[in-house]
Amino acid sequence: MVIFTDGASLGNPGQAAIGAIIKDEQGRLVARLSRRIGQATNNQAEYKAIIAALEEATRLGASDVDIRSDSQLVVSQINGAWRVRKPALKPLCHRVEQLRRQFQGFTITYIPRQQNMEADNLAHLALS
Repeated sequence: MVIFTDGASLGNPGQAAIGAIIKDEQGRLVARLSRRIGQATNNQAEYKAIIAALEEATRLGASDVDIRSDSQLVVSQINGAWRVRKPALKPLCHRVEQLRRQFQGFTITYIPRQQNMEADNLAHLALS
């Protein structure tokens, strides 16, 4: 499955929400996620969007996931290129690591924001 995720925060920290689009290998929509998550920083919201999407992909029976996110920080941390320095992000990164082990194939890629507008719109819709 191909998963587009985004997190948004009004203020940093502030009221936050997540958005995700899950598509099958043919590009057909399988699921949408859009919900408030309470107080969080933007980076926490980005992680929580990925976690929620991975949990949903697990529920849907996915064996391989390809995540796309416009958060270079989160993608680089999950891929191990950058260290997770903020204490509040460490348990979130750890949860992603736990979830990724449930899949036969797992990739996460940084994409420009312009390519992530559906997930971005869902996150902002939950905030409005």
